[in-house]
Amino acid sequence: MIRVSVLYPGGDDINFDHDYYKNTHVPLACSSWNVAGEIDKGINGPYVAAVHFFFESMEQFQAAMASPGTGAVMADVANYTNSTPAMQISEIV
Repeated sequence: MIRVSVLYPGGDDINFDHDYYKNTHVPLACSSWNVAGEIDKGINGPYVAAVHFFFESMEQFQAAMASPGTGAVMADVANYTNSTPAMQISEIV
């Protein structure tokens, strides 16, 4: 199983709309890629938020990234934050 984590660094100049993220963006990504997502709202630490998506394989992840809905998911980021996210791809062992 593959976990793809998208982490959003915080900071004094960072805006992040957690409600939009939870209610609009993550559901858009989950439906576009047909996966489950788990949201973290940062309390303390370098990240204001994160999401973890779960894929059965790297092939499923790569197919999701190549799917027609990915463009809309990426374009939607500007609607909830000015933070530049970092992505971590991990194999769950």
